[in-house]
Amino acid sequence: MTRVTASPSVRALAGRKGIDLEDLGRSLGRRTLAREDVEAAVSGSKPGAGLPASGPDHATFWDVDHSAYGPIREEPMSRFARVSARNLAAANALVPQVTHHDEADTGAIEAFRKTLKVEAAENGVRLTALAFHVKALAHCLKRFETFNASLSPDGATLYLKDYVHIGIAVDTPYGLTVPVVRDADRKGLFELARDISTLAAKAAERKLPPDALGGASMSISNLGGIGGTAFTPIVNPPEVTILGITRTRIQPVWDGEAFQPRPVVPLDLSYDHRVINGAEAARFLAEYASLIGEPQRLLL
Repeated sequence: MTRVTASPSVRALAGRKGIDLEDLGRSLGRRTLAREDVEAAVSGSKPGAGLPASGPDHATFWDVDHSAYGPIREEPMSRFARVSARNLAAANALVPQVTHHDEADTGAIEAFRKTLKVEAAENGVRLTALAFHVKALAHCLKRFETFNASLSPDGATLYLKDYVHIGIAVDTPYGLTVPVVRDADRKGLFELARDISTLAAKAAERKLPPDALGGASMSISNLGGIGGTAFTPIVNPPEVTILGITRTRIQPVWDGEAFQPRPVVPLDLSYDHRVINGAEAARFLAEYASLIGEPQRLLL
């Protein structure tokens, strides 16, 4: 009777390598064996030898023979996707991230956009709500300087930036890319709308020039056109914050006398807790929501 417990992929590996699992289990004094036990037996080392002190090698757990469980198909990851995956994994592992959630009433923005529709068309631009978000974010970055900063790799120095460049995450057929709107604090709504549209089109066509990438003060990840009520965007070092936006929805808001149906957009602010604390994040997003609620202030 079989005494050793092992997954089908581990048994398949042991068979290929000529390892008797019953003998291996007896030599280790264990009844449950994993892939690294078989690999250690093949290499002649002790199980766990050479693994980092912080824990097991994740690749060992992920290196599974999936075909042992049913039919599979293989599709290679593109170089772009592999680089992005490495960067995101490193960011998530190294940065202590926290996400603060809030929401903003966008009714005033929608009304304001309608008054500017003819003028925007005359200037050859489509004025979207995203232009208002970029403008509001630029205002906040000027007021809250630690959000417009980067931390040195050793964590000893904070670099405070006197410029305001805002990255816009764009979903393309080739993967996610983040072109940057330069000097967003110095541009009006029409110019911002034109920059956003131009950068998004070039990103979709893979025609972004090198100077359109990198150097952002902060980035926006806007999923409003797709859906969702909240998410946790990952901070993209050397930035220390990122703002997530999801779909605007109509919900009842108390105006002091009665509930009124209002368009409300969810906001998700992820930040590097080494640089920014929770109270600062709450104040930052409260100011941001206030600007979205009163867009005329963006023109002052």
